[in-house]
Amino acid sequence: MKIHLAAFPKCFMDELCIKRSMTIFDWIRMAKTLDIEGIELYNGFLESFDEGYLQRVREALESAGLEAPMFCYSPNFTDPDPLRRLEEIEAEKRAMSVAAFLGARTCRVLSGQRYPEVIRQDGVRWVVDAIHSLLPKAEELNIILAIENHYKDNYWKYPEFAQKSDIFLEIISQIRSPWFGVNYDPSNALIAGEDPLVLLQAVKERLVSMHASDRYLAGGTLDDLRRMENSVGYAKILKHGVIGRGMIDYDKVFAILQSVNFNGWISIEDGMNGLDEIKESANFLRRKIEEYGG
Repeated sequence: MKIHLAAFPKCFMDELCIKRSMTIFDWIRMAKTLDIEGIELYNGFLESFDEGYLQRVREALESAGLEAPMFCYSPNFTDPDPLRRLEEIEAEKRAMSVAAFLGARTCRVLSGQRYPEVIRQDGVRWVVDAIHSLLPKAEELNIILAIENHYKDNYWKYPEFAQKSDIFLEIISQIRSPWFGVNYDPSNALIAGEDPLVLLQAVKERLVSMHASDRYLAGGTLDDLRRMENSVGYAKILKHGVIGRGMIDYDKVFAILQSVNFNGWISIEDGMNGLDEIKESANFLRRKIEEYGG
């Protein structure tokens, strides 16, 4: 088992994507201070897809001694408008090209938003068809499409269409390709009201990457969370905590990873209170990686 550690700046999403008070170059400089080997990128961190700008990002990563193995993108393949679904496929292809240029091993795909008017049968078919259409591009770029058991993009109105594991597993069962795999997030299974370990057992053979996160609810319950889901972004009661201090049993997670000899990247999704929390999470995960022979 060979595991590499990356980090995702969840705490700086608005600064990087909305306010633009922080740049990707600022984040790279901060990431140098962490016990990690790479950073996970998100399309919103980038000011441009222009090749000259991307070349500067790649050089900054190389100068910092960091890789960019995972590219986090949020396609919306469940939009009821078929023209918008085609636009989402083209947008995913652009993201894949950017990911490959920056040296990524994986580029994330999702199902899309859980629109009230979209029935399950249609949503599953649209998602499977969209991903199948992307596989030739993935092969051309030598990049793996990694579908995540997701909760919700920071800037979406509705939660993930395939948030529940039965829909998620129905989708991935229909896509068999070396250019497609699973990015597993234990906390997202928890937020779906499911056992993270049961889902990991179900997808462990198809795992290509993982998000490490730990969640807790502040001032509410899972039922309260359900009532708050259909608004832009995350509900205020849903909190990311320091990894190892929340509701996820990471010893059991790592035991399952060890059982399949997982070789890939784990990206830290933590640090809502700043860089010190990301450092604590990195230290915790590094200890677990060493303990389980990674």
